Amino acid sequence: MEYQSAALEQFSKDYWSKNNTYRVENNTEKPKYYVLDMFPYPSGSGLHVGHPLGYIASDIYARYKRQSGFNVLHPMGYDAFGLPAEQYAIQTGQHPAKTTEDNIARYKKQLDSIGFSFDWDRMVKTSDPEYYKWTQWIFIQLFNSWYAKDENKAQPIEKLKQIFESEGNKGLNAATACEQTFGADEWNNYSEKQQADILMQYRLAFQAEAMVNWCPALGTVLANDEVVNGVSERGGHPVMRKSMRQWFLRITAYTERLLNGLDQLDWPESLKEQQRNWIGRSEGAQAFFHLANSNEKIEVFTTRPDTIFGVTFMVLAPEHPLVKEITRPDQQKEVGEYLEYVSSRSDLERQSEVKKVTGAFTGAYAVHPFTDEKIPVWIGEYVLMGYGTGAIMAVPSDDDRDKAFAEKFGIEIIPVVDKSEYPDASSADKVGKIIHSDFLNGMEVPAAIDKAISVLEEKALGERKINYRLKDANFSRQRYWGEPFPVYYENGIAKTLPESELPLELPKIENYKPTETGEPPLGRAKDWTYEGHPLDLNTMPGYAGSSWYFLRYMNPDFTEGPVDPKAEQYWKQVDFYIGGAEHAVGHLMYARFWQMFLYDIGKVSIQEPFKKLINQGMIQGMSALIRSINTVSGVTRAGKDVDLVLAFSHDEFNENKKPDIDNVKKWIESKGYEVVNLSSSVKIGDYPFESISRVRVDICYLNSDSSINDLVSFEEYLTKLQGKKVICIPNSEGKFICEREVEKMSKSKFNVVNPDDIIEQYGADVFRMYEMFLGPIDVHKPWNTQGIDGVAKFMRKFWRLIFQDEKLILSDGEASEESLKTLHKTIKKVREDVERLSFNTCVSAFMVCVNELNDQNCHKREILKTLSQLIAPFAPHTSEYLWQEVFAESGSVTDAPFSDFEEKYLKEDSYAYPINIGKKVRAKVELPLDMGKEAAEKIVLENPDVQKWTEGKEIKRFVFVPGRIVNIVVG
Repeated sequence: MEYQSAALEQFSKDYWSKNNTYRVENNTEKPKYYVLDMFPYPSGSGLHVGHPLGYIASDIYARYKRQSGFNVLHPMGYDAFGLPAEQYAIQTGQHPAKTTEDNIARYKKQLDSIGFSFDWDRMVKTSDPEYYKWTQWIFIQLFNSWYAKDENKAQPIEKLKQIFESEGNKGLNAATACEQTFGADEWNNYSEKQQADILMQYRLAFQAEAMVNWCPALGTVLANDEVVNGVSERGGHPVMRKSMRQWFLRITAYTERLLNGLDQLDWPESLKEQQRNWIGRSEGAQAFFHLANSNEKIEVFTTRPDTIFGVTFMVLAPEHPLVKEITRPDQQKEVGEYLEYVSSRSDLERQSEVKKVTGAFTGAYAVHPFTDEKIPVWIGEYVLMGYGTGAIMAVPSDDDRDKAFAEKFGIEIIPVVDKSEYPDASSADKVGKIIHSDFLNGMEVPAAIDKAISVLEEKALGERKINYRLKDANFSRQRYWGEPFPVYYENGIAKTLPESELPLELPKIENYKPTETGEPPLGRAKDWTYEGHPLDLNTMPGYAGSSWYFLRYMNPDFTEGPVDPKAEQYWKQVDFYIGGAEHAVGHLMYARFWQMFLYDIGKVSIQEPFKKLINQGMIQGMSALIRSINTVSGVTRAGKDVDLVLAFSHDEFNENKKPDIDNVKKWIESKGYEVVNLSSSVKIGDYPFESISRVRVDICYLNSDSSINDLVSFEEYLTKLQGKKVICIPNSEGKFICEREVEKMSKSKFNVVNPDDIIEQYGADVFRMYEMFLGPIDVHKPWNTQGIDGVAKFMRKFWRLIFQDEKLILSDGEASEESLKTLHKTIKKVREDVERLSFNTCVSAFMVCVNELNDQNCHKREILKTLSQLIAPFAPHTSEYLWQEVFAESGSVTDAPFSDFEEKYLKEDSYAYPINIGKKVRAKVELPLDMGKEAAEKIVLENPDVQKWTEGKEIKRFVFVPGRIVNIVVG
């Protein structure tokens, strides 16, 4: 029989379904192994060929581990809340739940077609109330917890209340924003509202006023990683900075644990470094600059207290609360205009545009803590409220941005570090001797840093401090399609619902836009209250449900908590996690934080969720572009002037070639137009064309050689795309060739390849193998459908070792030494490469093996049965069919032991020695490995290829290194 992928796939899928092959049990006698993919957001577009790359890699590894004797958990689910479904609901009126379910059904069908070994009985959807019930439960635990630094863990809020009642907060070492100090008597005399406000500053889930990324078009706050170059990642809408009361998670309480935990993880070093940079631990000093003629003071954090005598001005972030208080009346207009300007700028723009120097003087002055000199206080967009204290002591002699600011506004620059002995040092390097700095003069920088901190502490002007770039995580979204907060408000006090009331389900509403008064969409819900008290109108962000989903897979039917303790004790953590590099900071940081919190409250037994992690590379699209000319005048039809757009075959019009004007006229006239006089106000080269555009076009119109498959349809498509009549000018052979360019695969670039089409043409196993064959799993690589033919030929060649002309040609005789050697060499190579996650070289090894077996005319059952076991993780449909129908084995090939190699077949009897003559390899001679020097010398010197280089020359020396090289020295 011929290799018919569709029939093989249907047979295998039916078998897996009937026998529940991929169902996983907890607590077996086998060692466990948990393989996880970052679960997808089910968009309406479905999968393109880039999406399954990581899934195929993880599936191969999961199958390999299962065949190697492990009990493997390999689940899949959906990150189902998010803006796209809500935006679609706003446009169409369809409930997001409906479109999300439709998208999930499509995704599952596509995933099933690829043959993944997912245990679908464990599927989770973050939008399922039975799932987000536990997301809400975790939020309640965060709300009812605080972080005790002495114990270095989260503690119940009731314990904090008891401390306040008996001792107040003096000397309490906690993670908090509270600056107020009170005793027990004061606490006990506070009103309920006053106590609630103080507790809010200690809770791990808390509310606070903060500057946020507000996107008016989307009507919601966005996290920093959802904003790209000042616009929303989703939709490209402008984002502005705005002060709002929001829910936050106090992730900053866990900074040291998040930082130190990275050392335990088998993650790429570059990814761990991104997390370290995001946490941003730095050692330095907290210092206070009192404001002149005021009781207020400015707090700064600096890693360079040694440069404090070089401070000539201070800069506050425009959002700093002191700005309004200290701005003098005569500066209010300038400052107000500047604040309006900054409100439209994202943090990224403010930090990245280093050459753009802007600022405004408040009119206020601070007092230098050591010299008592008055220092002007400015505001500047390069200082962010979210970093440090939102204020800096500016040292223009030793900071590039401070220097640019001082030079623009004419502020004094005082050099304080002599780096003459370090000519290659930059302004940021902590080297040199201190000058112009009173008691620090003559010290090297490291010693001066310590001395400056000591004096600050002695004078009660500051203290040694560790600072972090990581800020508390914004946890509010002003949208509908997300987890409702289980929070109601009684007399203005936020309180959480009883756990018996969970889940708090999303209410039905007719309109998903914010209300007319600017409230979030939940403001439209009828009776959105609890016992007469209003419920919170915000919803949780997308990362809420994705911060713990991996735990729910362990037992998604558990009803007594988010995590089944018995299942968690068995699976513990994810052994191997694969996903996109775009989640290197956001998702992974939040998931680690949630895991550590659940560990603190005794719900999990291990602090780190993901033991080993890799980021798969991106499969890029091959975009198609045309060069078009807009607009050509001087053309008529039926006596009337017509404007046309001309599109050119790439080989007729490119950077190195201009189109033949006569050919252009010919093609225009062939379409029924009359060329009167091609003219334009602007000429390009010698041609009267007004403007040239490079336009992306849909790759569905292309043949494999980048030519257009139907020029008439393509012209109609371009005409609709351009809004004007388009005429395509092909090459001299009548072909229209498109330019190709490697880019990210996306709908907006018209370069998406649907895996369904590839599978229909080539089969799922060929698709799986080709995705792996493209290159190392962790690098980007372009998709090229032409290259898949080679993998398809390989699969047919493998098949023909077993079937020929509809006939089974297996033989049961003993395999030759040569075939056994080929097989066991392949087993060893594939085993080693799978463990190294080098799946592309595994496919290459399979190809070499099949070619060698074909040359050996090997059709032995013994060899090919073992090979089908070996290839099963990569081509499961084909292997399953062969295992059941050809080799007549019981059970699934999925459970067949992964093949082991035998060393005796890997021993080589001979070696091809490189023959080095005159310092160059001139020949190769095959010799037995047990041959001695004398015998080897005789054979080598008689070899014709060697004699060409030694003829007529004296052999001065013959160097023989067994199993390595022969070196002949001639005179």
